[in-house]
Amino acid sequence: MLRPLQNIFDPADYPDLLVGLDDPDDAAVWRLEDDKALVVTTDFFTPVVDDPYDYGAIAAANALSDVYAMGGQPFLALNVAALPPDLPHELLGEILRGGAEKARQAGVVIAGGHTIQDKEPKYGLIVVGFVNPQRMLTKGGACSGDLLVLSKPLGFGTTTTALKRGLAQPEDVAEVVAWMQRLNKTACELAVEFGLRGGTDITGFSLLGHAWEMAEASGVGLRFHLERIPFTRGARRYADEFIFPGGSSDNRLYYGEHIEFEAGIDEASQMLLFDAQTSGGLLLATPPDVLPRLLQKAGRLGQELWVVGEVTQGDHIQVLKE
Repeated sequence: MLRPLQNIFDPADYPDLLVGLDDPDDAAVWRLEDDKALVVTTDFFTPVVDDPYDYGAIAAANALSDVYAMGGQPFLALNVAALPPDLPHELLGEILRGGAEKARQAGVVIAGGHTIQDKEPKYGLIVVGFVNPQRMLTKGGACSGDLLVLSKPLGFGTTTTALKRGLAQPEDVAEVVAWMQRLNKTACELAVEFGLRGGTDITGFSLLGHAWEMAEASGVGLRFHLERIPFTRGARRYADEFIFPGGSSDNRLYYGEHIEFEAGIDEASQMLLFDAQTSGGLLLATPPDVLPRLLQKAGRLGQELWVVGEVTQGDHIQVLKE
């Protein structure tokens, strides 16, 4: 679909475009000065939860996450929305309020935007931030020997799909909503403070999909340990019933050839690692000598971090049981 665009923009013509045309990263980066660049991204999607306020807040957190995944700090946003005219105005207002209050929590101002009418709600943000090009995170920044640190658990896709099918427990939904609304701001600030260079956020392409993008961009292999990976409490139950969004199966089909699972890892566990996430956490490549101080500071700030694997030499991803 995008092949007709491949020769329109030559990266050589845009020397200040530091990240964009040739890179699989989370946002475009345009250099303003040697130590200052703009980070620009957009993201929007249809509802993943029933409550309109929660939907708006999750969509905003998800869009903001792409700036945090680059080590940037967002400051400006625009709404992008398609809203059904037959829905009560108060519901549509709650979507926008949820997004606005989440943006304000991030220190971001929403200064307008654009809306159209459509049969199904769609909402998100265009986000602009600043980043120091010498300190930004990229998918190509992982080095062999780094440890892999994750800032949110997995299980959002399977749980929200169970919700759509009327099969989710209320407490499971409340848990994933809280995680999806959580900003990646603190995790990003920690990554920059401790000089990390490799990172991405875990969204629709799943843990393994986004991990493969990092491995390929960095020219390394990755190894995950299943027992160290955190999951939301209902995730395993819904996975055992094979309740997944369609994107999770697409992820397995597309990325599966790059993944080597240790014998004995069952299909439900494999699918949880391919599960399409919304507003997931950051996956950070962390030098071993930095890790103790990073975890200590994160603990003081109340930021959960899990060490889930390591960066290896090679060109594929391994998943071990332990």
